[in-house]
Amino acid sequence: MATDRRSSWLKGVLDLLVLSCLTEGESYGYEISKALAGAGLGEIKGGTLYPVLNRLEEAGLAVGEFRAAERGPGRRYYRLTEAGRAHLAAESTAWLGFHTSVTTMLTNGGTR
Repeated sequence: MATDRRSSWLKGVLDLLVLSCLTEGESYGYEISKALAGAGLGEIKGGTLYPVLNRLEEAGLAVGEFRAAERGPGRRYYRLTEAGRAHLAAESTAWLGFHTSVTTMLTNGGTR
């Protein structure tokens, strides 16, 4: 039950979390997945993560570039665009406001 709940909560904010993983420079899918897991968000599988990355690319919020590797398979590296940085800033502000409202309601037992 807790896993289902966490999954539902992540659906609404995963795009934002993936964008936040790109603020320090470029990254690839597996590295992003590890960062999200390391933050305590659980394992985000490729079948969930890669559609998010594709959606962010299509929206012009991130750019992906495939690079061949000397050994092993190549990787697609992603980086934020300027539009992605602006979107991340605006949506982070909105999310934090929402979080504050939820916290207030839960702390006060549903009353204000």
